[in-house]
Amino acid sequence: MPCIRTLLGLLAALASCGAVAFLGYCVYFDWKRRGDPAFKRRLRDSECDGGGGVARAAEQWDPARNEKLQELFLHEVRMGELWLSRGEHRMGVEHLSNALSMCGQPRELVKVFKHTLPPKVFEMLLHKIPLICQQFEADMNEQEYLEDDPD
Repeated sequence: MPCIRTLLGLLAALASCGAVAFLGYCVYFDWKRRGDPAFKRRLRDSECDGGGGVARAAEQWDPARNEKLQELFLHEVRMGELWLSRGEHRMGVEHLSNALSMCGQPRELVKVFKHTLPPKVFEMLLHKIPLICQQFEADMNEQEYLEDDPD
C-alpha cells in the first residue's frame, strides 16, 4: 500500500510540474510574440482584411463613439445611393468605399453590395478595396507614431 501512495504522489508531483512548465512556456512565448514589431503589423493587416481586432473591440465598448460611427456609416451609404441614382458612379463608389472602410463587418457588406449593386459599379468598388486597406494602414501607422511620440 505505501508503494502505491508514493507512486501516486510522484505522479501528482510530475503532473503539477508539467502543468506549471507548460503555463510558463505559454506565458513566455506570448510575451515574446507581443513584443515582436512584426506581430503588430500582422495584426493591423488582419484587421484590414476584415478580421476583428483589439481596436475594433475597444470601439464597441464606447457607445457614444459607436453611435457616431453608425450615423456616419449610414450617411455615407445614403450619399453613395444618391450619387448612383444620379448616374455618378465614381462619386457613388467613393462614398460606398468610405462606408466600407468604417464598417464593422466589411465582408458581409461586400456580399450585400454584390447582390444590390450593378456589376459595373460593384467591380469599381472591388478595385477600390486595396486603396482602402492602404489608407487604413497609413492611418494606423500615423496613429502609432503619434502615440509613440513623447511630446
